[in-house]
Amino acid sequence: MIASPFGDVRMRGFTHRMEVARFQDLVRSHSAPLDSEIVPVVEGSDRILSESVVSLVDVPAFDRSAMDGYALRGEETFGAGVYNPLTFKVVGEVTPGQVFDGKVGAGAAVRIMTGAPIPEGCDAVLMAEYTREEDGVMTATEAVTPGRHVGRIGEDIRRGTPLFDPGRRIRPQDLGVLASIGWSELRVFRRPSVALLITGNELVKPGKSATGAMIVDSNSIMLRALVERDGGRLSELRHLSDDREAIREALLTVAGDLVITTGGSSVGIEDHAPSLIREEGQLLAHGVAMRPSAPTGLGRLADRLVFLLPGNPVSCLAAYDFFVGLAIRRLAGREEGWPYPCASYKLKGRIVSQIGRVDYARVKIEQGTAVLVATSGSSILSSTTVADGFVVVPQDSEGMPEGATVPVWLYDAPVGSP
Repeated sequence: MIASPFGDVRMRGFTHRMEVARFQDLVRSHSAPLDSEIVPVVEGSDRILSESVVSLVDVPAFDRSAMDGYALRGEETFGAGVYNPLTFKVVGEVTPGQVFDGKVGAGAAVRIMTGAPIPEGCDAVLMAEYTREEDGVMTATEAVTPGRHVGRIGEDIRRGTPLFDPGRRIRPQDLGVLASIGWSELRVFRRPSVALLITGNELVKPGKSATGAMIVDSNSIMLRALVERDGGRLSELRHLSDDREAIREALLTVAGDLVITTGGSSVGIEDHAPSLIREEGQLLAHGVAMRPSAPTGLGRLADRLVFLLPGNPVSCLAAYDFFVGLAIRRLAGREEGWPYPCASYKLKGRIVSQIGRVDYARVKIEQGTAVLVATSGSSILSSTTVADGFVVVPQDSEGMPEGATVPVWLYDAPVGSP
């Protein structure tokens, strides 16, 4: 056990709350990218490269036709027109995947389809629209210059060309490029495995009905989706009662690169997680100057981070976005910024805050303005589904006045035109 400056705050309250920026810096200092692994290219979408990709081949590897028509010598068509048609002997046909056998001589042409290799002796393709063929003779009514409608070797990708750098998030079109250069495997950063410990005597598992004083756990469903969004994967999920020794055992035995607990992080008598982290490892932070999410904590057990998130759903979401998501994205080798688009809107109404505290204010976009969601308690998860996004009020501000233009982080990207 390592001594912690954060004492037991149960039934006493927080005497100190860490600034959000300092908390985030603490997360960064404990979340370097994980080691790499090799995956098949077909499973590489949305993974993060850990090494450079350089093409070892030319694409295409041969000169190919860019049109359906006739391959021939371009200079032999000079002067061709509707009133001066020129004729060529058709000596064969070539389609994609085939190679024309032989060399095409003067006055000859080969019927060719898009993507097929250009026959030896030819340097242009005359489009089918400017030809007609009868009894093995093609008549040309248009001239074509040498090189016209020919895709050259390496026109798409040259051998030795650097394609992607480490840190690249692989997109679907990237997979197509990788397939075209013959790559079958990729070296990527390993996805962090994340364990969820959901605590609370009052909780029933999702899918079951709550009766009496019980409520349904919604945090595990939400957190699982957020973890996967940020490049992690759920390794284990446990629902626990507020039993101190059961929580201790789970913290010490659960599998994962990173552990998230929900509930039991505040100052109540049943809030065991912070003191357990202090006993078994290192409690790095407990209490953050932010609304909601003030009871958030951070610790280490052996070589992995443990995030202590509030049980209230909105507080849980905000704390995840500010701190846990940052860690998971960094562990996964991703860019650390929020995966939300940001747009500027004028405020309709004002947002009241307090100096020394960051506020996570949910807003709805109405007629081009941002309106504070009226139902905004930390236990009202539906306020985040009513909202279109959120505004972050910095700690040095007492709020934002009506009419101010503010950045809004949108839960969904704006729908664009097709």
